[in-house]
Amino acid sequence: MSSSTNDIVIPLRIDREQFLRYYRGTAKYIVARSRDGRTVRFPASILQQFLTHDGIQGVFVLRHDQNNKFVAIERLSR
Repeated sequence: MSSSTNDIVIPLRIDREQFLRYYRGTAKYIVARSRDGRTVRFPASILQQFLTHDGIQGVFVLRHDQNNKFVAIERLSR
């Protein structure tokens, strides 16, 4: 079976208070628009490593396999 991944580029700007709602479990998913216009929904928990005092800001690459299962996330820029 092939292990090819697909990349979705997503610019995000989530202030700290907004992200804390995700962290506390009030909201479980982030819904964002990718650079190519797709609406993307993914678990907020995968962004915890990027949380700073100012929240989460930057351009991220969300990688998933051919079954749309999450593989990795990486920040491209702030």
